[in-house]
Amino acid sequence: MDLSKRGTFGSKFGIIAAVAGSAIGLGNIWRFPYVAGSNGGGAFLLIYLIIVLAIGLPVMLSEFIIGRATQRNPYDAFKKLSPNGHWYIIGIMGIFAAFMILAFYSTVAGWTLEYIYQSVINGFKGKSAGEINQMFTSFNTNTLRPVMWQVIFMLMTAVIVLGGVEKGIEKYTKILMPLLLIIIIILDVKALSLPDAREGISFLFKPDFSKITPNVILSALGQAFFSLSIGMGTLITYGSYIQKKDNLTSSAAIVIIADTAIAILAGVAIFPIVFHFGLKPTEGVALVFKTLPNIFAQMTGGTIFAVLFFVLLTVAAITSSISLLEVIVAFFVERLKMKRINATIFATVSVSYLGTLCAMSEGGFSNFRLFNMNFFNLFDNTAAKILLPLGGCLIALFVGWFYGKDKTWLEISNRGKLKVGYLNIFMFLIKYIAPLAIALVFLNGLGLFKF
Repeated sequence: MDLSKRGTFGSKFGIIAAVAGSAIGLGNIWRFPYVAGSNGGGAFLLIYLIIVLAIGLPVMLSEFIIGRATQRNPYDAFKKLSPNGHWYIIGIMGIFAAFMILAFYSTVAGWTLEYIYQSVINGFKGKSAGEINQMFTSFNTNTLRPVMWQVIFMLMTAVIVLGGVEKGIEKYTKILMPLLLIIIIILDVKALSLPDAREGISFLFKPDFSKITPNVILSALGQAFFSLSIGMGTLITYGSYIQKKDNLTSSAAIVIIADTAIAILAGVAIFPIVFHFGLKPTEGVALVFKTLPNIFAQMTGGTIFAVLFFVLLTVAAITSSISLLEVIVAFFVERLKMKRINATIFATVSVSYLGTLCAMSEGGFSNFRLFNMNFFNLFDNTAAKILLPLGGCLIALFVGWFYGKDKTWLEISNRGKLKVGYLNIFMFLIKYIAPLAIALVFLNGLGLFKF
């Protein structure tokens, strides 16, 4: 591929919107509140913020460095930087992770489309908590509807990616990200107006230091990597579209701030509602698809807020899904020399096929088990517990020990045009702290190491 014709982000805001969109997804809206709720609320938030700054930021910046230095997809990036080495395996892992994550991610995104539909037709009105719970079970075990919504979501993603970097990804994320922020602020205002809002806010922001345990630290570390899209190839791919004149460090810092802010705002929207209705903050997926619809059915203006909430989930999902699909498309275009339209169609069909297996995990394929897991859980666990932490650890080791300090300085200083007073701290974190911390998450996820 002629790199002179390769797409780039056209503006600083475009970079921030696209990369923040990649990081901000379903994990921020429902996974962060659930994990925070299960790990002490404010205590978890404090540890999470420290980890994001000390580990998340350096690893994200490392992926940006690799991407922009090579202007290649994850596989070819490592092949260029280490032609005779085996570091390209990291790129292969990232592409496999993108396939797996997008397969189950698009399934969950399909659920959000179903719940937008149910909210619009006022499908939750007059139903008891048990009936709303049964609604999700009946839908999820249906053979047709989850597949239908999953395919529709993938088509929405494909249309954006088909437009290319500037006219597709950048154009739409510039619209979707402000929309996401507006919706979540509206939901926050509503949540804070509830009588018992203070209890929920106190739970989120007032740390109980007695709740800080090794497992809480590991949970915060795992959530940070999941939330920031580290180790799945998206940051290397998006980094390859950043122009040489742009400041990589400030871009990474702004993305980190935006991603963390949305996660906190999601907690502000959810915890006051949960505490007001006397619920537990540890419901996980059930909190979104089983419990919250019941709450919306009891709230004044609940139909409007139900629609807004599930539209919010869909927007968050699609800004992440386009980055995952772009990882695959970029590989097909640059490595397999496919035209972008053909690469997008082939990638979409491939992911949709895998997504169908996930969408039918509780339906037609409910009897399938591998390692005692259905397709959905198999893809989820393989990506989240193996590919992502292992990829993130290897990226940190690559930049810290192979790419080295001098080349890192050239890239983040824009060849000496920018001051980089933090280089020594960055290299220390990326050489020692990040690999060790990620290794702990990796081994803990596999059950090979427990505190």
